[in-house]
Amino acid sequence: MRILVVGAGGREHALAWKLAQSPRAARVFVAPGNGGTALDARLTNVPITGVAELCDWAKREGIDLTVVGPEAPLAAGLVDAFRAAGLRVFGPTQAAARLESSKAFAKAFMQRHGIPTAAHETFADAAAAHAHVDRVGAPIVVKADGLAAGKGVVVAMTVAEAHEAIDAMLVNNRLGVQHNADGARVVIESYLEGEEASFIVLVDGQRALPLATSQDHKRLLDGDAGPNTGGMGAYSPAPVVTPAVHERVMREIIEPTVRAMAAEGTPYTGFLYAGLMIAPDGTPRTLEFNCRLGDPETQPILMRLRSDLVEVLLAATEGRLDTVTLEWDARVALGVVVAAEGYPLQPRKGDAIEALPPDADDAVVFHAGTALAADGRLLTSGGRVLCCTALGADVAAARARAYALVEGVRFAGMQFRRDIGRRALARPAL
Repeated sequence: MRILVVGAGGREHALAWKLAQSPRAARVFVAPGNGGTALDARLTNVPITGVAELCDWAKREGIDLTVVGPEAPLAAGLVDAFRAAGLRVFGPTQAAARLESSKAFAKAFMQRHGIPTAAHETFADAAAAHAHVDRVGAPIVVKADGLAAGKGVVVAMTVAEAHEAIDAMLVNNRLGVQHNADGARVVIESYLEGEEASFIVLVDGQRALPLATSQDHKRLLDGDAGPNTGGMGAYSPAPVVTPAVHERVMREIIEPTVRAMAAEGTPYTGFLYAGLMIAPDGTPRTLEFNCRLGDPETQPILMRLRSDLVEVLLAATEGRLDTVTLEWDARVALGVVVAAEGYPLQPRKGDAIEALPPDADDAVVFHAGTALAADGRLLTSGGRVLCCTALGADVAAARARAYALVEGVRFAGMQFRRDIGRRALARPAL
């Protein structure tokens, strides 16, 4: 089979890496890809990003399966275009992808269908949003209603931080939010206490098949300090998702969402990511939905997946996920993101990556923000540059192996957290 992965980040590198392991994969293309996919002899980069151009290219090249990585092409209707052209593609339609592209849509959807989430209000007027914050106080959460590359959420611990976030999203758009058709809006919601976890499933329109659980680290600095980022590291499995919590998430959040999307005329297919807040008593609530695999959660999850991902995605596109059983490596996987200087607000690009450790069966450096220069040098090209991911018998072993990889990375200004996995270390393994 000829397979296309759409995207350029660490998630897409991991997807292409895993798909290329399948005996069914004759060739794997990545559009546009990055420096890491360029250096992998099993993968071929395609320098195309436009939906129409990609669709035409896929038809000409006889692509048998397309997997969409990031949110922007989903929101732009890539799945709709590929399906209209008779191409097999895994991902949600533009209408279904509103679960991620519009926080306001997602919150209203959850409210309509009784899916547990935080109380919220939506504002288009900055003055009204500021007045709401003054009335309610902090801590409080401010979210941009639109795509913001994982940085459109501010957990404001003070009223001043909330006011600053409102201005950044509604007034001067410092976060670069891609506003929806009805203009700039923010969703302001109650702060929930607990521990976050990532719960990702495959959906075929009717059924959901859960992937291994994971947990990421959103804040830039050790101890969950500093600004929110797209994610500074992740591990799988997540001990906070106990079997009892897992059952409740499927019963109270995932399955009702899949049923309700179908009932509203927008059946959901693709990866569905529920960002959860799990209260101290084990009650799960939905912080947000993403319509794709998480990044950096994908890297440790796919390191643990033993099943043939091509076979799994074929079943998903044919509406037969009920015939699939996923097999997982019993070991823990942990990934540490190495970011560029200035990330997340003003990441510096163009630094030469002077050293990288070699990959192994149990340890891989996935590329995210890298590019291969014409002279063959590997350069930084984004905020999150690499994700050093490794397997280990337990959290401590996986963590040590991953940080050993980080020690082999060298480029100017590199920054990374030194405490990835700290919460898992404090809990017994599942």
